[in-house]
Amino acid sequence: MDPNPKQASSGDDNKAVLEHRSFARIGFLGNPSDVYFGRTISFTIGNFWATAKLEPSDHLLIKPHPFHDLVRFHSLDNLFYRLKNEGYYGGVRLLMAICKVFRNYCKDNGIHLHERNFTLSYDTNIPRQTGLSGSSAIVSAALSCLLDFYNVRHLIRIEVRPNLILNAEKELGIVAGLQDRVAQVYGGGLVHMDFSKDHMDRVGYGIYTIMDINLLPPLHLIYAENPSDSGKVHSTVRRKWLDGDEFIISSMAEIAKLAEDGRTALLKKDYTKLKELMNRNFDLRRSMFGDECLGAMNIEMVEVARKIGAAAKFTGSGGAVVAFCPDGPSQVKLLEEECKKAGFIVEPVKLLPTRLNNSDLKTISKP
Repeated sequence: MDPNPKQASSGDDNKAVLEHRSFARIGFLGNPSDVYFGRTISFTIGNFWATAKLEPSDHLLIKPHPFHDLVRFHSLDNLFYRLKNEGYYGGVRLLMAICKVFRNYCKDNGIHLHERNFTLSYDTNIPRQTGLSGSSAIVSAALSCLLDFYNVRHLIRIEVRPNLILNAEKELGIVAGLQDRVAQVYGGGLVHMDFSKDHMDRVGYGIYTIMDINLLPPLHLIYAENPSDSGKVHSTVRRKWLDGDEFIISSMAEIAKLAEDGRTALLKKDYTKLKELMNRNFDLRRSMFGDECLGAMNIEMVEVARKIGAAAKFTGSGGAVVAFCPDGPSQVKLLEEECKKAGFIVEPVKLLPTRLNNSDLKTISKP
């Protein structure tokens, strides 16, 4: 989430146009243990983003996107292939959901909202179904617009905002954890997240610690143009975990520990250890979810990277992979060649520093 919006003012603050950007997210270590009271390390990247724009208006209007919310087609075949490739859902439902959740939270917590109206729209270049948290990026950017339009940024703690985003997505049946929303709300930088059950039960959110983004080595993003659906991955594992399956519970605990070990490795810049942890994260996920659930194409992306000695794991639930080439440029070149042969896109990860402003920082709870 970008707390420093582009603002076009006509001299009247009530007519200011607000625009916020929220970036794609990489779950670096510990995912998917955020859904299981675990720990993770995540960060947002400058490669892709979603933008929300809020303009004051006489009526409240949620504006459909001309491409992602398409309702006009050239033919029946055009409609068929569009739905096959893009699915049924655009971003309008996401904007409506965050408006509802935001309004309810403010009312429930005695936060006064003025009665002026607005037009809310969005845009995004985050590839669909790549596990880069494209849906929550739209919601995160829209929430930031609402915070500024109603001038309540200082009244809603930064630790609470990911819960609002997640609750908006839950309204729509989207299955997810807090990790992605935390990384996007913190707007850049490296974030260590502790979702320990006792803390979550007590306050409703985790312990979030900002780390220096420059601790990360050079990383690469691998993704496919026609990826698998990342929304179905959690189902059977979640049920087994709730049923007390010992293998799932112990494996998820080990995945969570990878984030702790990863924090230590990053602080020491022990990249040999980091490579080991990244690979172990994927191996544990694979052992729990199984190849059929992960998908052949997703597994191939990891194996293409490992083939040339790079570390690789999912950025989220599938559709994209983050890779680390410890041997440097020569190994990166091999990675690029292998990805090209396999038909995958590979590009350097663009790291972002934290984008929190003073107003945001003042809302962070003191340890």
